[in-house]
Amino acid sequence: MAERGGTEDVRRRNLSAVLTAVHRSGPLTRAALVQRCNLTRSTMGALVGELADLGLVYETDAGAARVGRPSPLVHANERVVALAVNPDVDAVTVGVVGLGGKVHRRIRYATSSVPSLDEAVNITRAVVEGLAVELEGTRHILGVGLAVPGLVNADKGVVRLAPHLGWKDVDVVGPFTEALATPAMAANDATLGTLAESIFGAAGGYQDALYLNGSASGIGGGAMVGGRPLSGSSGYAGEFGHMVVQPGGEACHCGRRGCLETEVNLERLLHVAGLDHADAEQLEDALLSGPSFPVLREIRRQADVLAVALSNLVNVFNPEVIVLGGFLGALFAADGDRLSAAVATAPISGLGAEVRLARAALGAELLLVGAAEAVFAGVLAEPRQVAAG
Repeated sequence: MAERGGTEDVRRRNLSAVLTAVHRSGPLTRAALVQRCNLTRSTMGALVGELADLGLVYETDAGAARVGRPSPLVHANERVVALAVNPDVDAVTVGVVGLGGKVHRRIRYATSSVPSLDEAVNITRAVVEGLAVELEGTRHILGVGLAVPGLVNADKGVVRLAPHLGWKDVDVVGPFTEALATPAMAANDATLGTLAESIFGAAGGYQDALYLNGSASGIGGGAMVGGRPLSGSSGYAGEFGHMVVQPGGEACHCGRRGCLETEVNLERLLHVAGLDHADAEQLEDALLSGPSFPVLREIRRQADVLAVALSNLVNVFNPEVIVLGGFLGALFAADGDRLSAAVATAPISGLGAEVRLARAALGAELLLVGAAEAVFAGVLAEPRQVAAG
């Protein structure tokens, strides 16, 4: 019995390795999977066959890429999906994301005021009901991923504090699970963004990377250290927005003054640009379209302050790459040379010269892909769980 159990454990690990490979790297031939997973062709054929029976992969003809019988191309089944939700102070964004990181739909429901938890749940339920016909065409709906701008205990599904939303010590997983009749899980939005960019985006292939996201809710972030996400003892690591970068500066809701997210701020950029609200793409257009002197002055001021924060982070983490998302990506597009030059020279011992600054590659889909990735983690680790519903 022990030998059989050992064999089953090996098979489960191999199923996980094959599904994870095609999920993260895109379609691969059986021959490429054999080489990547260090398995025999016959074993690979059996594993792909089981994953196909589970509805998690499918195969297409790869064509005659070499002499002899062509090796079929194995795809992660994009019709296996997760629902992804990102509540923020001005909107609730809902997405349908398939295996392989494919965003099928993204719907941003603007709100006239900061949504309460009940309002966020009701908005999400209404949006999902409106997608009923499309969702009927999916193979599996694995769960709901919530990307929340605040301190989130992911193990318990509890938001300890989302100050801009006004959510404190609330269970978010329960209400969403009940409303959508689908298991939900929650995590910090920037942590999930870090995960998404490290797999599918600008931090892909790097072992040591930092991600900072800027939104209407402030600035958050995450770190990949040695290829693994840094979570902290309670899962709250990455609150980069509350580094003090301007002592005696603007008051922050955390009780201190001069925090990064009060000095580098979306609202200030919108104000000087003459906009009431805008997403990152619209803001970038405004910053790059013949900006006035007040806009240029604010861009430079915020870039200089952000450079101080990034230089401190380089000293602490010694990353290979720093990825900027949300409005920070727009700020980088507006004055990337100034920001890069400052980060290259300010850290100690020339550490900054080795750091690459990059914009988040996933754009507006970033947090949805990250939220879905949290849902997919379970089936990637144990593909057979889909057979149990």
